[in-house]
Amino acid sequence: METKLALVLFAVIGTTLAGSIVTALLSINMDGGREILIGSITGFLLAAPISWLVARRMTHLIG
Repeated sequence: METKLALVLFAVIGTTLAGSIVTALLSINMDGGREILIGSITGFLLAAPISWLVARRMTHLIG
């Protein structure tokens, strides 16, 4: 159950983090392709452990 929840949360958290990082980069005029790519990959990589921690916390609070 925890793994399925983490995967669903990853889809939401990953896109949110990646979009936030790219928006922050664009707002400080770092609009090159390399910077945007690195920012979006960083957002998705950060989302994996965050999703796992949120899913773990949710299952412990519910169960």
